[in-house]
Parts: sequence; C-alpha cells; structure tokens
Amino acid sequence: MADLAELVASRIVDVPDFPKAGILFKDLTPLFADGPAFRQVIDGIVEHHGADSFDVVAGIEARGFVIAAAIAYATGIGVVPVRKAGKLPRETYAASYALEYGEAALELHRDAFTPGQRVLVVDDVLATGGTAATTLDLVERAGGRIAGFTVLLELSFLPGRQRLAPRDVHAVLTV
Repeated sequence: MADLAELVASRIVDVPDFPKAGILFKDLTPLFADGPAFRQVIDGIVEHHGADSFDVVAGIEARGFVIAAAIAYATGIGVVPVRKAGKLPRETYAASYALEYGEAALELHRDAFTPGQRVLVVDDVLATGGTAATTLDLVERAGGRIAGFTVLLELSFLPGRQRLAPRDVHAVLTV
C-alpha cells in the first residue's frame, strides 16, 4: 500500500486559497487524468476490501463519483450517487452537515439499496468528516449496510477519522 500512497502523493497538486482564502486544496484531478496510475489505485482499493465484500459502491459528489464508477466497473457491480441537495429526481433521504468552509446538504434515493445490501462508500478526501458521516448515515437510513469506507487522501490534521470512529476508515494516502 505504500507504493499506492506514493503514487497518489505524486499526482496531487496543491492549490492555495481554494475554494476560499486560507484553504489549501488538494487537487487529485491529475491522478484521475493518468490512466495507468488511476487504474493501479482503483485496483489497490478493490484488493484492500476484496471484490466479494461489497454488493454496490456509493460515491460522494463530485469526485467520489469518479472513484465509485471505476470501482463499480472493475468489479462488475452497480454504483449509487450521493448527491448535493436538489439533484436527484425521486424521493430521497436528506441530511445537512458542516464543511470545513461552510455548510451543505446531501441526498440519496430512498430506494438506492435493497435491505442489508453491502455498500462500499468512497470519496476523494477525508477532512472534517462531515460529508463522510452524513453519507454513512444516509446509506444506513436507506437500508444499506456499510461494508467499507475509502478515501484517496486523508488530511490527518483535521478530525475526520475521529468523527467517524469507531467506523473503519481506509485512506490510500494520509498527510
């Protein structure tokens, strides 16, 4: 896994003052644009969890969609989007939460999962844990069972992991 962490680290671009002054944004789009590197990271995530340990993958808007779709394709399973409020067309579960730089709300279709379906939840970055905690709760409200939670990058100087405890958090790279 150390090799994957180094690979992710080598493809991050730091963007100061985005989305607002004082935030150092970790841009992972160079990783997504590098096909062989991205494939290696996706394969590593699947290997970490085991392809038979989850039935569906849920991706958190927006970069989590990229990761979730790749994992779903690699394993031949379905993908479920967890979206910002007002983006899903049918009946949803919704929850608001605080970000490190503001507030937001997420939604998930009420019929996204069959009862007890094992769900791997993925996102690009774990920071304060607000988005992740909200998503994990929404998945469970919709009848899914959390099979795992993975991010490409964990910002260890923020309380995301502690906020999600005692849930297991898998981060490819922690800084």
